[in-house]
Formats: sequence, C-alpha cells, structure tokens
Amino acid sequence: MSRPSHIGNLDGTMSTHDSTSARPEQDSPGKTLWGGRFNAGMAPEMIPLNLSLGVDRRLWREDIRGSMAWARALAEAAVISDRECGLLLEGLEQVGARMEREGLSDAPDEDIHSAVERMLHETVGSVAGKLHTGRSRNDQSSTDVRLWGMAAADRVLEALRMLVGALLDMAEQGIDHVMPGYTHLQQGQPIRAAQWALAHAWAFLRDGERVRAARRAASVLPLGSGAVAGCPFPVNREGLRVALGFARVSENSVDAVSDRDWICDLVYAGAMAGMHLSRLGEDLVLFSSTEFGFVRLSDGFSTGSSLMPQKRNPDAAELARGKAGRLAGNLQAILTLLKGLPTGYNRDLQEDKVPLFDTVDTLLLTVPAMAGAVASAALRPERMLAAMDSQLLATDLADYLVRCGVPFRESHEVVGRLVRRAEDDGVPLAELPASVFHQEHRAFADDVYDVFDWLRSADARDSDGGTSRRAVVEQIEKARDRLAQG
Repeated sequence: MSRPSHIGNLDGTMSTHDSTSARPEQDSPGKTLWGGRFNAGMAPEMIPLNLSLGVDRRLWREDIRGSMAWARALAEAAVISDRECGLLLEGLEQVGARMEREGLSDAPDEDIHSAVERMLHETVGSVAGKLHTGRSRNDQSSTDVRLWGMAAADRVLEALRMLVGALLDMAEQGIDHVMPGYTHLQQGQPIRAAQWALAHAWAFLRDGERVRAARRAASVLPLGSGAVAGCPFPVNREGLRVALGFARVSENSVDAVSDRDWICDLVYAGAMAGMHLSRLGEDLVLFSSTEFGFVRLSDGFSTGSSLMPQKRNPDAAELARGKAGRLAGNLQAILTLLKGLPTGYNRDLQEDKVPLFDTVDTLLLTVPAMAGAVASAALRPERMLAAMDSQLLATDLADYLVRCGVPFRESHEVVGRLVRRAEDDGVPLAELPASVFHQEHRAFADDVYDVFDWLRSADARDSDGGTSRRAVVEQIEKARDRLAQG
C-alpha cells in the first residue's frame, strides 16, 4: 500500500499526495540534483522524510525570480552565452506561467528547486543544466526564503497597521468616557476609555517595529555563496543584490548558507504579536461579558450557541487568544532547531520554513479579524460608569491630604482606615459623613467631596502618557504619526 504524505498547494494549504509518485531515482529530467554519486535509489522509508516540496512549494515565484537573476549574472560573467541566457529566461517565464496555470499537485520532485529545474528542462532542453553552475541549493534556498520573508513582513506590517488604526479610532471615541482602570484585575483608578485602547495600540506599534527589524535582517543576499565556500565564477554579487532588491550582500559564505537569525527575529516578532493579540482578546472577552458590558462586539465577529439561543460568544477574541500558543510554539521550535547545529549548512534547516510559514499564516489570519472586531465594536460608557466604585478615588483622597502638607505615607494610612470604615458601614467611600473624614485627619475640609469626580481624577493625571484629556489626545496624535511613518 502506498504511504500518503502531505503536499501543500501553491497557496500553502495542504493536500494529500501519494509519496510513491516522488521517485528520486526516476529517469531524466525528473531525477534528483545530486544522484550521480549513488548506485542505488533512495529507500522507500526515506522518500517521504526527504521530501520538502509540501512546504517549500510556495517559494516557486521566488525560486524563478532568483534563477532569472542568476542566469543574467552567469551571462555577465561570460559563463554562459547571451543566447543561452535568453533561452533560460524565456524558459523560466514559461515555467512560471505553467505553475500559475497547473499548480504542483502532481509534481514528483523532492523540493521546489528540483521542480523548477525539471520543468525548465522540459521546456528548453539540456541548456537548463547550465543554470545551476556555481550555485548550490544551500544559497538558492536561503535566497528564496529571504525574498519570501521580506514580502511576508510587509503583509504583516499592513495587517498590524489596520489593527492599530482601529484601536486609535476606538480611542478617539473614548476620549470623554471614563472607566475603571485595573491592576490585579481589581479596580484601581479611573482612566479614560481611550487610555485603555491606546495601551493596546502602543503594544502593536512595538510589534511593527520588531517586524521591520526582522525584515531588515532578512534583506541580506546569500546568493553567490555556493554550498559553503563561495562561487568559483566571477558573478557580480552586488548586481544580484540590486536586481533582487536586497539591502546588502552577505559577508561570509559559511555564515550566509546557515544564517537563520532573521527567521528567529520574525518568528519572535510574531510570538510577541500573538501575546498582545491574546491580551487584547482577553480584555474583549471580559469587557463584552454580561458582568462587565463595557464593549459590545458586532454580530459579524460573534457567534451563537447551538443549544442556548441567547448566547453571544466573542469567538474572534477567543480564537485570537488561542492562536498565541501556536505562535509561541513556533518560536520554541525554531530556536530548538538551530541551537545544536555545527557550522555550515545542515539538512535540519529544511525544517526552518515550517515555523516561519505558520507564523506568517497565523498572523495574516488573526490580525485582520481582530482589526475588524475592534473597528466594529461599540463602547458602552453607561456600563462603565455603572461599574465604578468610589473606592477608585482613594488615591485621590490621599493626594488631597498630600496637597495639605501631609506626608504620603501618613495620608495612605489615613485613607486606608477610611476605606475600611466605609466597608464596615456598608456605604460607598464618597458617602461617608464629613465628621468621619474630620475624625480621621484634621486636614480634611468640607471641599473633600470635590475629590469624588471621575473626570477630574482622570485630568489630574496630566503627565505625558497619563490619562488626562490633554495627554490622551497627544498620545493619539503621536500614535497616528508613528503609524504614518511606519
């Protein structure tokens, strides 16, 4: 019985492919790129383990693009003739059109590089064998995935921009609404609802900075490094860099074929973004619940129950929260893969694309959904006010005494006793009689009740980054400027 292996479609989704169709020992032009050294074919048990086409097939555009640049570089170095270069370029264009049209669902090859070369041979004949001159799959694969990674980083950045924009729009809606600010999930101090939305916006702006840093790290050309020692032909690596859009050329051929730091950077950025998505999701789950009710998610980003007709489930937020574990796991996977490798290329690196591709796919699936959930959500300021306990203003009471010249440690103790008295009497802190305030400290005057004003409390925190109206408006402006610059 044949053993099925998983082969991905061009878009990265998975389909079932019979591993017996992948025959490294098959006749030209479908044979392996390395078979001359061997007398016997690959063992049946080894074939599915050796295959990587199911993962790297999505790199076909990058592989063709890099191959066209390499053909031109070989011609400029007089390694192949201009006529041969023209045939290769025309053939590669036809291979690309064929892949676009037919896909690779029945391809027998072990990887995308073998598939492109086989199809090129079918298109232009034996001249296809000249394309790989001076090039190894080591620098070829590294170049392909870096090209893919730079474009992927751009897509992730655009998705993050949409999410940050939605959070900033929500912040503008919440400028003049107050809500409890929480520490330890206990009410702490009054904040503007805008301040809560901005806290998430700044986190995702930092994620964007990490993605941009990973993109810069990816923008190093390894092509021309060969298998490990460099290229023996006088190809113009600087010309290759310009043609393929890299920022710089790799400095060391051994490092170039084994460097996957940029993948770690991008997967780490994804793990951090996942953590921030999870925290936003957790807030939305809590705040959209009946017990809080501060936010209402739209129908488009909620689901119902198959049993309970009344249910309104925040599934977008919950799914985002769940994806965080996957993103964190990808970071662990790539770090574990790389930690014990000796210098140079090792076949273990075939596995580098799995966490990379999955991280990008997961972010591009989750971030737009969360952006839509935030953009269509509604703040419910009346529920925020209803939830606020006057104990939120205990710190303001302590500050009142400080302004009267009382040391903060003493004022903290005094207000703590007042809070305990209010709890014992079963009344809100703001409704304690004036006599009780006066008994606790002579500095309390009749204007003490002016402290119990939510917006006044928020506006008292007027330091940069604080929750006063001025500070919040300034934050929104700065965040929008940062977003525009990114």
